[in-house]
Amino acid sequence: MINFMIMRTRMKISKGGQISIPARIRHRWATSTVVLDDQGGRIVVEPAADDPISAAEGALATELRQIDLGRARREAREDERRAGVRRGS
Repeated sequence: MINFMIMRTRMKISKGGQISIPARIRHRWATSTVVLDDQGGRIVVEPAADDPISAAEGALATELRQIDLGRARREAREDERRAGVRRGS
């Protein structure tokens, strides 16, 4: 039984360092966020939750009862904003 399809696609890297992820792959993974893992001899692109806090809520429901999730989201967004400022975005 095959549990997944292997989709291998050759992509060009733009002068700005960007690649496009084909729609069929984006739709399959239902996310607009990925993680790049530089493993030395290869780069691995993995889907990631668009909102990691929401993704963790179900799995960590018992442990998260003590945490203010709204505050955690605000802090995560502020961290992302600061990182963007440092990068010049």
